[in-house]
Order: sequence, then structure tokens, then C-alpha cells
Amino acid sequence: MNRLFILFQYIIPHHVLSRMTGWLAQAQSPRWLVDWVMTQFVRVFDVDMSEAEEPDVTRYAHFNAFFTRCLKPDARPLADADVLCPADGVISQMGSISNSLLLQAKGKYFALEDLLGGDSARAALFAGGEFATIYLSPRDYHRVHMPVTGTLAATTYVPGKLFSVNAVTADNVDRLFARNERLVCHFDTEHGPMAMVLVGAMIVAGIETVWSGPVAPPPRIPSTLDYQQLPASVTLDKGAEMGRFYLGSTVILLFPRGVAAWKARYGAGMPTRMGEGLADFLPSSA
Repeated sequence: MNRLFILFQYIIPHHVLSRMTGWLAQAQSPRWLVDWVMTQFVRVFDVDMSEAEEPDVTRYAHFNAFFTRCLKPDARPLADADVLCPADGVISQMGSISNSLLLQAKGKYFALEDLLGGDSARAALFAGGEFATIYLSPRDYHRVHMPVTGTLAATTYVPGKLFSVNAVTADNVDRLFARNERLVCHFDTEHGPMAMVLVGAMIVAGIETVWSGPVAPPPRIPSTLDYQQLPASVTLDKGAEMGRFYLGSTVILLFPRGVAAWKARYGAGMPTRMGEGLADFLPSSA
């Protein structure tokens, strides 16, 4: 079944399927069908609606509004930690960036420079540093938050495929996260640069940031925007929302060498919740 699932992903038109899904997810009628789909989604994926600011699924205008639902103010308390987990999900992999390679799955790696859209200068900033890959499943809260306070330096949109990003695909598709469509967000922090990569996936109909709104899919052309050249800067506090996914996907968090150490309790397969303490800054990075 796993082989058939992977083969299916190679032969279907990724973007056509995902854009059709996006169109359907915005549909507001027929109302009975929209409500039925959302209700069945909650049942099948065991979504905890008691955490939502609006727990009644029938009150959402469309599926996307339900999927990117806001939580109650006290649903995700922020830990007293240097680095917070940016999203609900599961740690896919985490560790050091050795030889400018990131571990995808057992025996599979992908290049840091490829992940960042071929930006060799910025890739050099994170060589020998640390990475954490967080997979958001369909049942998770799908807003992404800042792990530390940061000022936006640049974004790079990288067009690509839309393979699924679940564990089966990560185990079987080479260079998965460096092949999929993604938005790379570079921030300046008091401890140096940090990057957050929002990776698209099968039937992910859009990626959105709080400073620009929808950013994927734009025209499928690689593009970089230097926010340091703009008159107004974008600074986001630790714990503040920075973006969201329309259907599940992956966030990859990057720090340079000698800046942060992941907390010992985390490892591959460990579930996470947004706002938990994820890492500590090293004394030499202060």
C-alpha cells in the first residue's frame, strides 16, 4: 500500500489537485454539505473543538475558516523558555546540520542550500547549525507562531512539487522538503539570524503570512523580497502568529552554529504543541 501511495503521488497533477481542493475549501454552499464535511472531518481526525474560540463547526463560513480556526486565549500558554515550539504537530527530525545537510528520514538527507532556494550566502549562515522539522497533521492547530522575537529580513518563494509530507512520503521520496513548494522566511533576532521554512504539500491550497496575506500559490516563479530595503520593518514578538497553512504541512526551523540547543526531551516522533519550550540559547550566543 505504501508503494502504491508513493506511485500515486508521482503520477497525479499535484498543483491541479491542490488548487481544486483550495477552491472547494472556500465554498460556502450548499450549506448542508459544507457543514457535513466539517463535521465528518472533526469526527474522522478526532479534532478537539473545545480548544477553539468558536467550537461549533457549523458557525464557520467555509472549510478554510474552520481549518485555520483561532483558539481560545488560554489554549496555548507560552512556556518560560528561550525558544518556543512554533506549531502543533510532531517532530519529524531534529539535530545538527552536518556538512550542510539536513536529515529527512533514516538514510535520506537534503541540502541546506537547496532548501533555501539556492541562496548560498544565507545557507552559509546556518552551516553547522541546528534544525527542527515539525509535521502538522490534519487534526492539528494550523497557525504558525514565532519561536523568538524577530524582525523580518527577507522572504523567498520557491516553486516546486506538492508531495505529501507525512512519514511514509518522507521515508520514500528523496529530497522531499527541497522539492516541494515553500516559503523561506529569514528573521534577525538578538541571537543572530533565524529561518522558518513553510513547506507546502499535497492538497495544501495555500500558505499565508500575517504581513503579506496569501503568498502561495503566486505565479510559480522563484522570487525574493528584501524587507530590509522597505521603509517599514516587520517585527513579531515571541509567540505571535506569523503564518498559517490551508491544510496540513511542515515547518522547518533553522538556527546558526552555537546559538541554540534543543531540549533533551524532544526527538523524532515526539508530539509538540505551539508555545512549549523547544530549545535553550547557548551562553556564547548572548
